[in-house]
Amino acid sequence: MHVAMIGAGYVGLVSGACFAEFGIDVSVVDKDPAKITALKQGRIPIFEPGLDELVKSNAAEGRLHFTTDTAKAVNRADAVFIAVGTPSRRGDGHADLTYVFEAVREVCAALTGPTVLVTKSTVPVGTGRKVAALAREVRPELDIAVASNPEFLREGSAIGDFMRPDRVVIGTDSERAQAVLKRLYRPLYLIETPIVFTGLETAELIKYAANAFLATKITFINEVADLCEKVGADVHDVARGIGLDGRIGRKFLHAGPGFGGSCFPKDTLALVRTAQDAGTPVRIVETVVSVNDARKAAMAERVIAACGGSVAGKTIAVLGLTFKPETDDMRDAPSLAIVPRLVEAGAVVRAYDPEGMAQAKPLLPAEVVYCRDAYDAAEGADALVVITEWNVFRAIPPDRLAGVMTGRVVVDLRNIFDPAAMREAGFAYSSIGRA
Repeated sequence: MHVAMIGAGYVGLVSGACFAEFGIDVSVVDKDPAKITALKQGRIPIFEPGLDELVKSNAAEGRLHFTTDTAKAVNRADAVFIAVGTPSRRGDGHADLTYVFEAVREVCAALTGPTVLVTKSTVPVGTGRKVAALAREVRPELDIAVASNPEFLREGSAIGDFMRPDRVVIGTDSERAQAVLKRLYRPLYLIETPIVFTGLETAELIKYAANAFLATKITFINEVADLCEKVGADVHDVARGIGLDGRIGRKFLHAGPGFGGSCFPKDTLALVRTAQDAGTPVRIVETVVSVNDARKAAMAERVIAACGGSVAGKTIAVLGLTFKPETDDMRDAPSLAIVPRLVEAGAVVRAYDPEGMAQAKPLLPAEVVYCRDAYDAAEGADALVVITEWNVFRAIPPDRLAGVMTGRVVVDLRNIFDPAAMREAGFAYSSIGRA
């Protein structure tokens, strides 16, 4: 079988490489010649554990190809996946489908025979019908089946999520599309992965509902963490106590500075707008969006308060900039709200992130100093803030930290340190959701 993947971004590149690992011939298309050239040379434009080796091995085996030529890629494709960006539209929060429809037009114009057109991008309910109508408009003489196959990839563990998913969701009204996608996902069927076949609208809504629910769990435990601090409870024990209930589950119950990334912020907002347009507002999700935005902004004030109410002239070490560990993604990262506020308040910020500093530089104030490692960032610092829970930070000995810092304030927004050990080392230590 042959697949064309339109878009060499996070979803397209990971999905394309994983399909190639299944033994499928995959052509990944992107309009950026520099990106395609880099991929052909084995240079991966994003950081995702294991992706470089997966791309290298499948390219060497001749199963994975990179091109800017859409016509060449889709010419013999059994299925064409649309995996382009759907960012929030400026002004109203709706998903911007400009790239999706541009890709559909270009693909349909280039087709020489029937195919299955699959939306892999996260798109609002009703997009599949619009894609089908557009395909008929561009190529009325061709039998182009349309399907929705949303992705559920977590940055930092995307390859495992693709190869061993909780489920695969396929939405289509076409028996032909269903048959083609069954063949593509046959390796997962053989390991008894649940495959949910449903309609276009349902598949599209499953993606948004799943992300909104997970974002709600994060926001819920963050608010519980605030209550824990006031009443003397421990949010870790609360999360474990409720997470062991099979109806709730333990995942996404980790208190912190708020969610970010490429999916949750834009998808929750898009679901809110879709529901409002349909006349059935999702009040819980609306609250999740507003509470999360406020929380990220409030974290800087927490740091300032821990420093005695002012950070003017003080050196603040910041550990972690990306929205989560094991990625270089800075989209909607809490650091984008916290660091500029500290700089605005007069702090000298010394930052270190294992993978995200190149991506962070254009997004953060020019005054930020980027460091070689965590100890370099902490050198001479009056206070230290943990924003992203990279494993390398968990292993930092408190006494060594005390040896390089001038001050003794640590604000741990990810609860990676042992409070007793930090206090024994002489730190005024504060964390999230612990008395």
